Amino acid sequence: MKLTDKIFDIVEPTVTALGYELYEVEYQKEFDNWVLTLYIDHPDGVSLDDCELVSNAVDPVLDAADPIEQAYYLSVSSLGIDRPLKTDKDYQRNIGKVMDVKLYAPLNGKKEFSGTLTAFDEATYTIELKSGSETIERKKTALIRPHIDF
Repeated sequence: MKLTDKIFDIVEPTVTALGYELYEVEYQKEFDNWVLTLYIDHPDGVSLDDCELVSNAVDPVLDAADPIEQAYYLSVSSLGIDRPLKTDKDYQRNIGKVMDVKLYAPLNGKKEFSGTLTAFDEATYTIELKSGSETIERKKTALIRPHIDF
């Protein structure tokens, strides 16, 4: 079992008990330090106070389980409003929303476009464009993420 999966299993009950969804666990080296990042979500959004609450709750759980041998920094973060879609959970969360899409190869002469995500399955997703619907293979997509108007 991967370390991040093990950590997910260790802290997920605590995060859920606080009313949040543990979305993803990352463990990576940043400069000279190891950083364990827990990504959380909540229907009402995630504030800095939410991240602090979760961090304070999972810290003793991680200390007791001691799944990581070396020293690390614990970070708790929201998913972010422009997080790329990777999993089925991401696609489900964004049904009906406008997405920015970048493809590896052109589709109808374009590699980049925006449209409303209307459906998905394990291999494809459907985007509603002004010109009609397009069903696109996930493996042909370099990036798909929520569109943000500034």
